[in-house]
Amino acid sequence: MLDPAMRRLIDPPLDGAGRWLAAAGVPANAVTLAGLAAGLAAVPLLAVEAYGPALVAILASRLADGLDGAIARHRAPTWFGGYLDIVCDFLFYAAVPFGFALARPENALPAAFLILCFVGTGTTFLAYAVLAARRGLETTARGRKSFYYLGGLTEGTETIAAFVTFCLFPSAFPALAWVFGALCLVTAAFRALIAYRDFG
Repeated sequence: MLDPAMRRLIDPPLDGAGRWLAAAGVPANAVTLAGLAAGLAAVPLLAVEAYGPALVAILASRLADGLDGAIARHRAPTWFGGYLDIVCDFLFYAAVPFGFALARPENALPAAFLILCFVGTGTTFLAYAVLAARRGLETTARGRKSFYYLGGLTEGTETIAAFVTFCLFPSAFPALAWVFGALCLVTAAFRALIAYRDFG
């Protein structure tokens, strides 16, 4: 929901940094993989309840996720780059609640629920993108992308805000995970309805 507004705020500085990195010869896919590595590094940090360092890893991962697209736009984007980016994104999204599940036994059930809900948002997102491609639909509301980005109540901005909140208030993770998971289910249902409207 907040992604279009966030894009207008962060795209100009990311584009400048991406132009500089592209000129320096930094490959976009390498930045994508570095972002995934940073995100996965948060898992053991969360498991030992080192929430401050885990938050730094999470934010570093998302910075890389913003930079890789900016670099690609200055070095000619590839279809594989778009594929790699979304694969790494969804692995990251599942990794963070998994890290909280490892931290404390009482986190396990709400973390599993949140991962389940992420599967819902992810599948409704990607399935719509497949059909949109077959219909030739395009959108730039969330920047130039390799495939159609269907919005919703919980998108990237909301998810990162949730992860930051989890790290700042780790004892509240169970309640927060149940609430955010429910919002993700609303997003999945909304996307399914949009798909029925557009393709039914």
